[in-house]
Parts: sequence; C-alpha cells; structure tokens
Amino acid sequence: MRINYIAALATASVLSAGLAVVFSQVVPAGVQATQTVAQTKGANPCAGANPCAGANPCAGANPCAGANPCAGANPCAGANPCAGANPCAGASSSSAPQVYYDANGLAIRGTDPVAYFTEGEPVQGSSQYEYEWNGATWRFSSAENRTLFANNPEAYAPQYGGYCAKAVSEGNLASIDPDAWKIVNGRLYLNYSAEVQQQWLQDVPGNIAKADANWPEILVGNVVHQ
Repeated sequence: MRINYIAALATASVLSAGLAVVFSQVVPAGVQATQTVAQTKGANPCAGANPCAGANPCAGANPCAGANPCAGANPCAGANPCAGANPCAGASSSSAPQVYYDANGLAIRGTDPVAYFTEGEPVQGSSQYEYEWNGATWRFSSAENRTLFANNPEAYAPQYGGYCAKAVSEGNLASIDPDAWKIVNGRLYLNYSAEVQQQWLQDVPGNIAKADANWPEILVGNVVHQ
C-alpha cells in the first residue's frame, strides 16, 4: 500500500510538473497574441488625405473648346472657277471647203475637169499632172490640159465648187459622181448620182437659179453629205 501511494504521489508530481511546463509555454503565446492585436490597433493606414481627392486632372479648359478649326473663310467660296466665258461659246458655225474634195484631197475624185470640155467625157487624171487650186488638188490627163486649167480655172472647174448641183439648189451640200455630169451654157455641173442627175434635168434653169441664189453662203454652217 505504501508503495502504491508513493507511486501515485510521484505520478501526481510528474503531472504537475508537466502542466507547469505546458502552462509556461502557453501563457507567453497568449501575451504575444495580445501584443500583436495591440499593434494592429492604432493609426489606420488608409486614413489621411485621399490620394484621389483634389483637383480633377480632367478638369480645366476643354482642349476642344475655342475657335472652330473649320470656321473661317470657306476655301470653296469665291469666284467659281467654272464661271466666266464659256470656252465652247462663240461662233458655232463652221464653213465647208470652197471646193469639194475626197479623202485624198482630190477634186472631182481625181477626174480631169478639162476633158469634159475637150473630149466630151470624164477622163481620169494622173498624179503626174496636178495643180493646186482653192484648197484642192486637181488632176489632169495631160500637161496640156493642166496648162489650160492653170490659165483659167473658173472656165473649167465645175460650178458650186464641185458639189452636187441638185443638193445646192435645195440648200444642201453633197458629194458627186464624176459620171453624173452635164455642160450647160459652157458651165460644168455635177450631181450626186445618175438618179439625182435625172431629177436635176427635169428643171435645169430653175435648179440653176435656186442654186445660184444659195451659193456661196450655203458653205457656212453646213455639212457635206457623202
């Protein structure tokens, strides 16, 4: 019994010593926790001047305010560059050539005008015998015929500049067929075609009178019908 008691007492002493050790370790931790809490209490780090407070950095003069860069004198205003005298205005009429000639510049399409009088028929001229007169090239079948023409062009050149006699009598200008010809009172008259020639022959004096009245004013503002 004595032994059991001593053992129990020793056990109790050991337990007491252990609790003392444990308690001594726990208490400082509690104190440290209390100190930590105390340190946490104090000045609020978020307290003080609000860094976002103060003058609004976006406030102030509006950089877009002020004079309107688009205002001012209108660069499109002023004298209209398209205004003024119309470059297309003016005399709208042009004159047809005084003598009818083809695409090669040949009067009577290269036919010898003198041959109508000397041979009584149309004869093709040659590039060897040419003569320039009234803006056209006249061809002849011989040097003799060229000389005759050069000495007196008006005597051999067709009437109305070699345009169609019937067309001129009607106030028009038209090309000719060298085979549609006739000499009246020593003057050579040409027509557009054999059919037109027949129409013209129905009233030769009347058609000549009307054509004479229209020539040469008919050249102004008229076009040639080919």
